[in-house]
Amino acid sequence: MSPKPMARPGGRSARVQESVHAAVRELVGEVGRDALTVPMVATRAGVTPSTIYRRWGDLQELLSDVAVERLRPETDPADLGSLRADLDAWAEQFLDEMASPPGRAYIRDALLGDPDGTNAGQCSAYAAEQIDAVLARAVQRGEPVPETELLIDRVVAPIMYRILFRPGRLDAAYARELVTNAVYALQIEAGARPTQAAAPRRSKKPDS
Repeated sequence: MSPKPMARPGGRSARVQESVHAAVRELVGEVGRDALTVPMVATRAGVTPSTIYRRWGDLQELLSDVAVERLRPETDPADLGSLRADLDAWAEQFLDEMASPPGRAYIRDALLGDPDGTNAGQCSAYAAEQIDAVLARAVQRGEPVPETELLIDRVVAPIMYRILFRPGRLDAAYARELVTNAVYALQIEAGARPTQAAAPRRSKKPDS
């Protein structure tokens, strides 16, 4: 089962969050993340420091909250007419965004200010929702589809592991290879004879 996304706040709470998040983004661009302080954010956002402390606890949790919001996908996955094409395109875009310098910074902040794992679960939910959309379209086209969790395990998880623990160069070919291996697993599970194009390939040794 995919994690349920967190509900967005409404009313005054939403306005406070929006102004504080905007202040963080502006100040990070102006003075850098390491120079940021809660009083600076409060002044820019037009709230008191105590408002920020009550809601977010400390600066790291605030940065984590901002990072999770920035990691939220802004568009639906591309519809290219087939499950394989859609998964390839989505995986390439996911890798490109997560492995970019801003993406790596957001991932770092999202995890550092996440003592109970809520933000990690939310980021996982973002990926699951996007994959669900791709699979739903494939079902409408009459294509066999894997479980969402299989794609999380075989595509999303390896990408995130490499970003966090093996931060070498990652490219679109790596994302497509992961999709190929996931499709191969689906064919094996369904009892079909895998096509040559779907046969798993061994990754090259990661760049140091």
